[in-house]
Amino acid sequence: MKIHIFGASGSGVTTTGKALAEKMHFEYLDSDDYFWETTGVPFTLKRDPEVRNSKIKSDLESLGNWILGGSIFEWGENVFPDFDLVVFLWIPSQIRMERLKKREFERYGNVIYNDPERIQQFENFIKWAEDYDNNTGIASRNFEAHKKWLASINFDVLEISGDLTLEQRIDIILNKIKNLNK
Repeated sequence: MKIHIFGASGSGVTTTGKALAEKMHFEYLDSDDYFWETTGVPFTLKRDPEVRNSKIKSDLESLGNWILGGSIFEWGENVFPDFDLVVFLWIPSQIRMERLKKREFERYGNVIYNDPERIQQFENFIKWAEDYDNNTGIASRNFEAHKKWLASINFDVLEISGDLTLEQRIDIILNKIKNLNK
């Protein structure tokens, strides 16, 4: 089974994907691991798209069952195999932004508040993340673009909206998978 889970940053994609992968004994792959180069300050150097696409395509082809987390709709044609299920997660912006700010502090600590370069990086990230729902043009990865992509694909789609618990999201996905296999 090939499952793709995506949504706005802070919507629970990674948490849901990893938990589902563990429960189903699947491999979990995160698009950020392919999109970004590994650097001292994370998420600062984008990987060359040709290298990124070649690596993820090769990795996915080498696995039988997997869950891919993250937004990949702008990565190009013929990169990904057909998905058995695409799961779109959405939660209210205010909750999502609170989660992101908390997560960033837990990851990086006070450096995001007292180092000028990291302050700027944090503020830029928050502005970019807020644009998901506001669609002011800061980022092409936004709610409208995701909905447009969902309408254009020919895979089974499950949309999960609201501030649900991890267990609730997993149960909804597992029920959908069960119904797909009938």
